[in-house]
Amino acid sequence: MENTFNERGVTITRGGLSAGGQTFPLREIRDVRVVTVHKNKVVPIGISVLGAAAAIAGGIYGSSAALVVGVMLVVVGVLAWYTQDVTHRLIVTTANGEREALTSPDRAFAEHVERVLRDALGRAAQPV
Repeated sequence: MENTFNERGVTITRGGLSAGGQTFPLREIRDVRVVTVHKNKVVPIGISVLGAAAAIAGGIYGSSAALVVGVMLVVVGVLAWYTQDVTHRLIVTTANGEREALTSPDRAFAEHVERVLRDALGRAAQPV
């Protein structure tokens, strides 16, 4: 079977999509879309605020342990923020519902896979 597309572990052929150890036959795919998942703000901010409160309390009450733990939590919160990536997910809709076929930090790649898959779906729908 000829490969229409084969990059970064994603293969699209005349028969289906293979990505991330999953295989989706083209005849079962109804729709495809790219969804962007933004950074989680609540957890890093919550950790940093808790750490700042502990550091302030440690400074006020003279507790070096609370001060150190508080500063460490602030650092962990900042690192949690900066190490998060905005991810882009390729969602495939079949008769069984929606499934995530691909996750990538590169939006251009996810959109390219979506375009190639839509083209393959269009060719598969044409009569032979």
